[in-house]
Amino acid sequence: MPSGNGYSYKSSGTNSQGNHYCSRDYGSGASNSNSYHYSNSNGSYYYSNPNGSSYYNSGSGSSNYTPPSGSGGSGKK
Repeated sequence: MPSGNGYSYKSSGTNSQGNHYCSRDYGSGASNSNSYHYSNSNGSYYYSNPNGSSYYNSGSGSSNYTPPSGSGGSGKK
């Protein structure tokens, strides 16, 4: 699998409904070493980031950001 920017690709693909996912390994130094993202055919998407944060967008105007554990607060639109 190709790698770059401090990570290696674990897996990726698209299912029969047109939903895409990609999983990356950032190693033991990352808060969340096994981060991933997915995007759905309805326009929604989700990111689980290596710093422990996550972000969800519904694709229809609403979104939610969850900061890394211990940093306080969340951003909801």
